[in-house]
Amino acid sequence: MKCSICNNKAVYEAKYSGSFLCKKHFIEFVEKRVKREIREQMALRGREITISVGISGGKDSSVTLYLLNKILSERRNVKIKAFTVDEGIEGYRSTGIEKAEKLCKALNIEHETISFKENYGYTMDRIMKIDKKTISCSHCGPMRRQLMNKISLYDSADYVVLGINQDDYAQSILMNVVKGDISRYIRMAPHDYIREGLVPRILPLRKIPEKEVVLYAILNNIDYDSSWCPYYNMAQRNTFRDIVDKLENETPGSKYAIIKFFDETRKPLKDYYKNDDIKLNKCKTCGAPTPENVCEVCRDIGELKKIEAKL
Repeated sequence: MKCSICNNKAVYEAKYSGSFLCKKHFIEFVEKRVKREIREQMALRGREITISVGISGGKDSSVTLYLLNKILSERRNVKIKAFTVDEGIEGYRSTGIEKAEKLCKALNIEHETISFKENYGYTMDRIMKIDKKTISCSHCGPMRRQLMNKISLYDSADYVVLGINQDDYAQSILMNVVKGDISRYIRMAPHDYIREGLVPRILPLRKIPEKEVVLYAILNNIDYDSSWCPYYNMAQRNTFRDIVDKLENETPGSKYAIIKFFDETRKPLKDYYKNDDIKLNKCKTCGAPTPENVCEVCRDIGELKKIEAKL
């Protein structure tokens, strides 16, 4: 097929728009949308800005870091740093860290690693051996989020950027709708507000489909880790992934429509529930921001220690 813009050989068909794109115009198509998201999600003018980028070494985070560097490198007031959370999953995370370090070195970006083991005393592998009943994400998610915030605060970051693509984002929206979790729905990233102790999370790829992220990486020779977490099959998200993919296959543009619905409903909901904002305290155990006296992570670790003692 020919490119809908220049008649050169097309490398991609965007079914949701009915257009075919060559390599040049596909790259421009992706970058144009990411630039728009950056402008809408971050205030970059008038002051020194530090952006902390979470990079796992996978396709999404690697493309995110590459694009941020390409788009913002000429801005003298913007400093980009990168970090990787090491959950301690043997045969999986080490490869991702290697790819992350390699990319950061190529882009001349400072890179750090922060681990479960050093901060919590447990690796993810150890946690799954102790607690065989709870799904891995219930442990891993809160711990990862806490460490991402911790290292971003340590780096005095104004924003923490995550590589979440359109597929991931549409799934998350639907999960919160199905659960009826309005509070979590309202608090989803990207964040346009600042809460004490929490670094706002930014999502430049939230409108870029997963397959476009993969193709962009290939066309720009971005080396990434393509392995899957060994605990992946336990995730409840898999069910929502199947639902969203089926909707998209039957009606191209469904993922974008879900995100559009979210964007148009979140502000009215936030305004309606503005008097119900959750007050944040400092965890009595670790000092992390939490609506309770003890944060979710410290409570989880306490339960793990009890189970471990019995074992």
